[in-house]
Amino acid sequence: MIIGVGIDVVDVARFGVTLLRTPAVRRRLFTEAEGDLPIGSLAGRFAAKEALAKALGAPAGLAWLDVEVTNDPDGRPLMTVCGSVQRRADALGVIGWHLSISHDGGIASAFVVCEGR
Repeated sequence: MIIGVGIDVVDVARFGVTLLRTPAVRRRLFTEAEGDLPIGSLAGRFAAKEALAKALGAPAGLAWLDVEVTNDPDGRPLMTVCGSVQRRADALGVIGWHLSISHDGGIASAFVVCEGR
């Protein structure tokens, strides 16, 4: 059963300007493991976090650092959640999610499907 679906797009250049202009934003949005990635990867990960929030109903109080986007050995994107995001997922009955990230034409996009029982 599908619990929620979310999609987000990020203008990579504009996102890069924001991170350069306000370095503290990087620390608020990304875990230590994510923070040193190239700007395109960061934009994709931010889009993934936004898409996940939308799939969970975009409730107030979700913490950006409670989601970490990594890749499996084959390069497939994965999300690990904890804290506020895990609590929301549990409350909705989410048992897993599917994530797709793409970069093209200066845009990073992400699509998330939350799966339930």
